[in-house]
Amino acid sequence: MSIAITGTGSYIPSLTIKNSDFNNHNFLNLDGSPFNHKNDVIIEKFKAITGIEERKYADKKYTASNLAYFAAEKAIADAQIDKETLDYIIVAHNFGDISYGHKQGDTLPSLATRVKHQLQIKNPKCVAYDLLFGCPGWLEGMIQANAFIKSGIANKCLVIGAETLSRIVDDFDRDSMIYSDGAGATIVEKKENSGEILAHESATFAIDEANYLFFGTSYNKNLNDPTKYIKMYGRKIYEFAVTHVPQAMAECLAKSNTPIEKVKKVFIHQANEKMDEAILKRFYRVYDMQMPEGIMPMSISKLGNSSVATIPTLFDMVKSGKMENHGITKGDVVIFASVGAGMNVNAMVYRI
Repeated sequence: MSIAITGTGSYIPSLTIKNSDFNNHNFLNLDGSPFNHKNDVIIEKFKAITGIEERKYADKKYTASNLAYFAAEKAIADAQIDKETLDYIIVAHNFGDISYGHKQGDTLPSLATRVKHQLQIKNPKCVAYDLLFGCPGWLEGMIQANAFIKSGIANKCLVIGAETLSRIVDDFDRDSMIYSDGAGATIVEKKENSGEILAHESATFAIDEANYLFFGTSYNKNLNDPTKYIKMYGRKIYEFAVTHVPQAMAECLAKSNTPIEKVKKVFIHQANEKMDEAILKRFYRVYDMQMPEGIMPMSISKLGNSSVATIPTLFDMVKSGKMENHGITKGDVVIFASVGAGMNVNAMVYRI
């Protein structure tokens, strides 16, 4: 018996926002001053760095818990389990449910409870709770689910990452072009002849790094609006990620006793294409190797950065054959890795 991912599901919103849709935005610097370049130049530089061409936004009538529910339904169906047998529902997010046109996050009740309600699970011993861990939240939820099952207090867990970041961005901040919406879900259970979680690694850096991502007021100083939005120090995050994520991945792989040559895919959080490439190159440099071609599936160009939803969505797409030139088969070893607000880093080695 091993602890395995037996079902996956994802929900990708239908509303596509292209880079050109930002042409009329009034982007400002941190101090509120205008940029020296026109928007077409700003957007072109943005695309060159991040790799993002377009992103997905949720329909106005849906919130993060709705997206989570849609992904959960698919994962439950894929695993072919009775939803009443679930012991835990863990929902990773950052800002709760944010109704369209509003900025206030709603976490009362928790998003996990809302998902359980939408699934109409009657079993009161199916425990539902939320997890705040920044962008690595879904992966940390997987680590917790693994611990619950390994300890014997659970048999089946539903782990979801869901977010509507498009509703918490400052329209005057060019970083607003990074963020998107979506949800991904996985069923984790103890089962024979299935995959296996081989090792995991987590860390929190909270001295100098704690506030690299934070809540701040709009760059438009004329608004006189106390509303706060997601903000980040991009350069510091880049430097942090390329230093600490490869280290976490290497430590995790060592704990799994898996040779680097056995790794078939790396599912890494998609926040910046150049950053992800730098992380993988540094990781393989640990083993005096070049980064293998096709090792890292990328969804950021079309889906943007959907935070906790990114990795489970990406994994579901590859697993179900929805990503061209990428696939996984039984017995393949893959690595999941993420970095985000906190600053948190984690990794997991998994055999399909």
